[in-house]
Amino acid sequence: MRFLRPNKGLIGVDITSATVKLLELKSSGDNYQVESYAVRPLREGAVVERRIRDIDHVASVLSRAVEHAKPSTRKASVAVPASAAITKTLSFPASLEEDEIEERIILESDRHIPFPFNEVAFDFHCLGPSPFDDQQQRVMLVACRQQDVTQLTDTLERAGLEPAAVDVETFAMERTFPTLRRQLQSGAEADSCVGLVDIGANMNAFHVMREGHIVYSRDTVFGGRQLTDAIRERYQLSMEEAGFAKKRGGLPEDYHDSVLTPFVETVVQQVGRSLQLYYTAGRKHEVNRIILAGGSSVIPGLAERIAEDSGMNVTIANPFQRMKVNSRLNIEALSNDAPAMLTACGLAMRVGR
Repeated sequence: MRFLRPNKGLIGVDITSATVKLLELKSSGDNYQVESYAVRPLREGAVVERRIRDIDHVASVLSRAVEHAKPSTRKASVAVPASAAITKTLSFPASLEEDEIEERIILESDRHIPFPFNEVAFDFHCLGPSPFDDQQQRVMLVACRQQDVTQLTDTLERAGLEPAAVDVETFAMERTFPTLRRQLQSGAEADSCVGLVDIGANMNAFHVMREGHIVYSRDTVFGGRQLTDAIRERYQLSMEEAGFAKKRGGLPEDYHDSVLTPFVETVVQQVGRSLQLYYTAGRKHEVNRIILAGGSSVIPGLAERIAEDSGMNVTIANPFQRMKVNSRLNIEALSNDAPAMLTACGLAMRVGR
């Protein structure tokens, strides 16, 4: 999982079940500048449960996204799904250097990694002294199957990109959180808990973030595609026509009551259920704000209904709100796509690291 780390621009590539998202960031003082981006749809079945099933199709779509975006670099960062990665915090003597830690991890791999070491890609990061024993240091180990890394890097290379880093989706999302926190209304304490609801095409992910880290997650198989399917069936449209109508409107008068409202209420119920399960799991820190992300987060009335049901402030994610944007880009289009760009943004934020 180790690659040369870029020191100029970096492209974050997020491959989901419905789209390929590409975003290029450059460092700009203590912030970032959006240099280029593109979003392109994937055919159904090309990616299933965040795993690529048709690498030729995905690489072709990504290549077209690169051609459209015209990025100034070819270095790219991509992520394996959190479900494919093993993350552990280990303890080692404080006297060990990184190469010695690596040797120990390899020797003790059968204790930490649940599959054969010759099939493993891994990396680690030293977190500093143990809070309980200054003779020990904490080390975060991340591992996944090599085939998952290889598939992603092969996809990048087929699209003419140079793999610069392989990350984990949750780490990328955490990296965007400081920029999202600036969106929250005044009074949001640095250590307060924030609920992040990420509504994708097929999955609805609920995360609780505290002090910049995800401390609880729950996934539900329900997303924006269910709304598209409902529109298609109700009004006898093709999938493409239904998707366009969902974004652009122009549907019959009964759309809100017969199709949109049931979808919104289902999402509201799922968010409420996720909050209940979070507290049932014995979590003591209260969630006091919610951020909506994902392509379906901007559905009319959704944020308002979640706010009404939860009694919390609800904000729609825009990680680019305080970033500079290259003058050649369409700022309105970028803002419309922003809620769905968290993972791509977090990946591109590795620039300069």
